[in-house]
Amino acid sequence: TAETSGWRVACQATRIPVAMASEKLSAVITRFGRRSFAELNANANRLARLLRNYGLVPGDAVAIVSKNRPEFVETVLATARSGIRITPINFHLTADEIGYIVDDCEAKVFIADATLLEAVLGASKHAPRLKLCLAVGGELTGFDDYADAIGALDGTDLADPVLGNRMLYTSGTTGRPKGVYKEPFPEVVVWRETVSKYRAGEDCQLVTGPAYHAAPLLIDVLGALNSGVGIVMMNGWDAEETLRLIQEHRVTHTHMVPTMFHRLIRLPEEIRNRYDISSLRCVVHGAAPCPVHLKHAMIDWLGPVLWEYYGATEGSGGFFVGSEEWLTKPGTVGKPGPDYDNRILDAAGNELPPGEVGTIYMRAPKQGRFRYFKDENKTTGSYHGDHFTLGDMGYFDKDGYLFLTGRSAELIISGGVNIYPQEVDAELLKHEVVADACTFGVPNEEWGEEVRALVQLQPTVAQSSELTDALMAWCRARLAGYKCPRHIEYRDELPRSAAGKIQRKEIRANYLSSISD
Repeated sequence: TAETSGWRVACQATRIPVAMASEKLSAVITRFGRRSFAELNANANRLARLLRNYGLVPGDAVAIVSKNRPEFVETVLATARSGIRITPINFHLTADEIGYIVDDCEAKVFIADATLLEAVLGASKHAPRLKLCLAVGGELTGFDDYADAIGALDGTDLADPVLGNRMLYTSGTTGRPKGVYKEPFPEVVVWRETVSKYRAGEDCQLVTGPAYHAAPLLIDVLGALNSGVGIVMMNGWDAEETLRLIQEHRVTHTHMVPTMFHRLIRLPEEIRNRYDISSLRCVVHGAAPCPVHLKHAMIDWLGPVLWEYYGATEGSGGFFVGSEEWLTKPGTVGKPGPDYDNRILDAAGNELPPGEVGTIYMRAPKQGRFRYFKDENKTTGSYHGDHFTLGDMGYFDKDGYLFLTGRSAELIISGGVNIYPQEVDAELLKHEVVADACTFGVPNEEWGEEVRALVQLQPTVAQSSELTDALMAWCRARLAGYKCPRHIEYRDELPRSAAGKIQRKEIRANYLSSISD
């Protein structure tokens, strides 16, 4: 169409995302404002020039903590075309956690959402390299106003764009998150060609989750915008509001996690039938295992529009499966082509035959491989030759389809969000009444898993409901809310190995056995 004919790429060789030169088509719609493709492109160029004016060069870093708003997207696009590494930060983290990431990623510019005052308060003080701090959505002490800072700059396309990259942080088992770093490389968005089949200028993508997460950022934001498809960004998820937005904007594509499926299915039939969601053509889901019965219910309701993936911030093994294929293999996360060369290995590194459970290893790409930023030991431990693992376990069936069975790592996935129990243990152990602690995930129909903690008290301390409330409050004051235990129970002793390591796997297995009896 005439509207989409302006879609172009500033540098075809690097596939830098540049917005369509259209004043009419909406590129980004949020509760905080909207942008046409032309406005989005111009503001991204202005911000890119501002970064250069402050001396940032390719390879430098920008950190941003922001809700789902247009300025977040502009920042991602500005860094992508100026050779800069961007680190989006989870805005649910504490100020200390945010400050640590701003410092650790070596950011020279920090962009913060003023509505997250408590979360960003003091965070910039942890980063001595900062040359510039910008505030969006209001005033922040010590920050310049984002709109004022870019307002007078040239919005035309850069004459010399340079491909940038993203470095997202994943929680660390030692209590501190680690940056997942990849060299700048034009990513091949598999679902764009084989799954989503976007129609530029016609389709609409609903962003249901926070864009700082790897999957919403890549699938919902960049995958859509780079295909000439506008996005509607939710700020906080609600089941009925999702249906309303699908109807209002004739949404064709979206990304969800199984927790969202639970809440949608639980809506009264009257509410579900109130909205016309027939425009949906593609619902991509992943981040956490989806119960077979729940996925059956979603397919019965929406039709065969669900696509499941399995992967992580570190990379992907090409695991995708559509609804019709999944129905022939309920529970699978897909069957990649032979080019991906995924393997199931035993503890000795030997490849296992179909049907035998082992650790899943995926072959790393020749270009764009990940490493953990400033942690070569963790990087080395994740690779086995040219293959890497996330610590997940599973098996291939005789037809080559992958089925997940659990995780060798201690990761808890609740509502599609990664939580490492050691971080919770560390905070509980700081309390004077706690002698030992063990946190783990237990199955939860809605969230996939929920966080639980077992606590061994000091000999002179008696357990009580008041003490439990106090420990819960202690956690909430020191951890992001989603990391806090839903339940705390007490044990006389928590087993540890001769080396002093908590026997989490054993404790969790015994606990699950006790509650199932």
